[in-house]
Amino acid sequence: MQHDNKATLLKANTAISKGDNEGFLEHCTDDTKWIFVGDITLNGKEAVRKWMAENYVEPPQFNVEKLIAGEDYVIAMGTITLKDKDGKATMYSYCDVWQFRDGKMAELKAYVVG
Repeated sequence: MQHDNKATLLKANTAISKGDNEGFLEHCTDDTKWIFVGDITLNGKEAVRKWMAENYVEPPQFNVEKLIAGEDYVIAMGTITLKDKDGKATMYSYCDVWQFRDGKMAELKAYVVG
């Protein structure tokens, strides 16, 4: 069965930009793994849910500049703006390498620079 992994990632990002973390997580496998290169690794949907609740005080705003898909991978490059608990916004450049399994996001390798 063919999956449109680019479309799935865009739907997931739209959900999270609206503050719908659960809508985003619907697009992840239960055993999803997020690797923030040089920082932390999250194992499983519950760990990601907790991280999102702590770090997405307000919904993040994405500016996807490039989206490249091939086989079971989608690479997204752009900027993300996050607000902290004091309301201060910080923009980061990112390159996310998503691995898909059966049409869902199974693993993320995130390269983020402030």
